Amino acid sequence: MRPALYIASFFGIVLAGTMLIPALLDLADGNDTWSVFAVSAAGVFCISTLGVISLREPMPAFTPRFGFLLTSVIWLTSCIIGAIPFWLSDLPMTIGGGIFESASALTTTGATVLSELDAMERSILLWRSMLQWLGGIGIVAIGLFLFPFLRIGGMQVFRTESSDRSDKALPRLVSVTRALCFIYVFVSIACAIVYAALGMSVFDAICHAMTTISTGGFSNHDRSFGFFQDSRILWAAVFFMIVGALPFVLYVEILVRGRFNILTDWQVRTFLIGITAVTLILALWLDQTRNIDLADAITQAAFNVVSIVTTTGYASDDYAVWGPFAFGIFYILTFIGGCSGSTTGGIKVYRFIIVFQALRRAFTRLVYPHAMQPLRFGDRVIEQDVYDSVIIYFIAFFLVYGFSILALSLAGQDFITALTGAQTALTNVGPGLGETIGPSGNFASLGEFELWLLSFIMVLGRLEIMTVLILFTPVFWRD
Repeated sequence: MRPALYIASFFGIVLAGTMLIPALLDLADGNDTWSVFAVSAAGVFCISTLGVISLREPMPAFTPRFGFLLTSVIWLTSCIIGAIPFWLSDLPMTIGGGIFESASALTTTGATVLSELDAMERSILLWRSMLQWLGGIGIVAIGLFLFPFLRIGGMQVFRTESSDRSDKALPRLVSVTRALCFIYVFVSIACAIVYAALGMSVFDAICHAMTTISTGGFSNHDRSFGFFQDSRILWAAVFFMIVGALPFVLYVEILVRGRFNILTDWQVRTFLIGITAVTLILALWLDQTRNIDLADAITQAAFNVVSIVTTTGYASDDYAVWGPFAFGIFYILTFIGGCSGSTTGGIKVYRFIIVFQALRRAFTRLVYPHAMQPLRFGDRVIEQDVYDSVIIYFIAFFLVYGFSILALSLAGQDFITALTGAQTALTNVGPGLGETIGPSGNFASLGEFELWLLSFIMVLGRLEIMTVLILFTPVFWRD
């Protein structure tokens, strides 16, 4: 535990430094709330520095068990640190509400307990966006380098040279990390420039760029992207949400090795074909049932489909009133998520591919019992341990989902709120369905127990479930 807290203390110092940015923005705006971020930064810096000094000791060898503990400790402590400015501000924020808002930001979920965002201090809005942006780069990094090593839910199929923990691989790891950070910053800046060129204010463009690339979904306006009323901005968001939902390792391949493998990647092609098909089907539904012009229907369908399937959670309209067919589509899309090694949440496309390949093999064996048909992911043969990891992940996912629904129902929430609240937290999407937590609502009406529970579920879903659940087993703590 000491080495994990020691490393987490360095992350605390980084977060303390980032708090100075909204403090400077408050000073520039002439708001007295700059002291909230200044005091938060000073307190977090002092405590984190004390942790670095007092907890320092020789680092243990990196083992899967240490990896599980380190990942969970970093994310849990970061959620607490991120909540401090919310607690010290004048916002009507309970302790559970602050943790919920911070966890939602860092896990790039996008659910919120805040309302009247249009009249809120810019420093708070910036802090929410910054937390999502930092959470996005964080999950890409551990998804690319750590999860394959920990053999989480079939992620070992994406283990590359950069996942090797040998001394020989260290230079490759450093170069890939630098390329990853450069790409993440570059596409964020590009997104902000495009938003500003299309009519957003500079502040809105910066904040929305950070929450778009991170597929987080926090907006500066209560109406989310419905505030802008510009189809060009919606299509720009569609493009950059898809950029955030694709495997960043493929971008690194382009930058470091000059290999353009994006369109030939089986997972990417499945993802793009899927969202295109669903968009067209939903657009035709809107055109026929709501008498919306087909071009506008395609725009609205594309934006909201991509927003949900990439687990961003923006909304341009209250799609909960589009009818039962659309309701069902969005409920299903919430589970799917984007590609592995991206900023998205959800179950991920590659797991569905592996499960459908297994289902196909099962049908073949019913007809030809002795047929030898290996599972394949593109041109790669899926090993048995990868298949086992995927199946175990699905079992864990739906067990946690079921218990979460029961817990929210016992707390007094109606069935739709419990059903979609647990789902949107576990898949890190953001808005649920229904009148309470739907696209036009928020989570402010939920009680403290529900907020704490959903905060834990968001972290659980963000860290691929097993990373956190393993900490609650006796075998993990056995010497």
